[in-house]
Amino acid sequence: MILGIGAEAGIFLYAVLAGVEVAAAYRILVCFRNLVVHSSWVMSLEDLIYWFGASVYIFRKMYETTYGGIRWFFVLGMLCGGATGYAVMKTAVKWCAGICGKKEKNEKSGRKSKKEKRK
Repeated sequence: MILGIGAEAGIFLYAVLAGVEVAAAYRILVCFRNLVVHSSWVMSLEDLIYWFGASVYIFRKMYETTYGGIRWFFVLGMLCGGATGYAVMKTAVKWCAGICGKKEKNEKSGRKSKKEKRK
């Protein structure tokens, strides 16, 4: 089945969104690991379950949007979405950690932040 360029662009964007969702799900798993101490075999089991679920999710999205055919623009969209999602979430985590770290340093030293000085 030959799709028009508009349909292919829509499917590409849908694939980008699916890639962001898969990257976000893995980031949530990593955050959970940081909160709760795990042994190595439990982390391996979590990874196995995650990748099984991610592969089923990706297959389902590909099947729904491209009617079961492997379209390379869908694969490229998933890769672009995963990379973009990873980069955005990594930046957001660093930004939040920086804010929380500065707040803790100000509280320890007794100094007030700029917002507190304005009040």
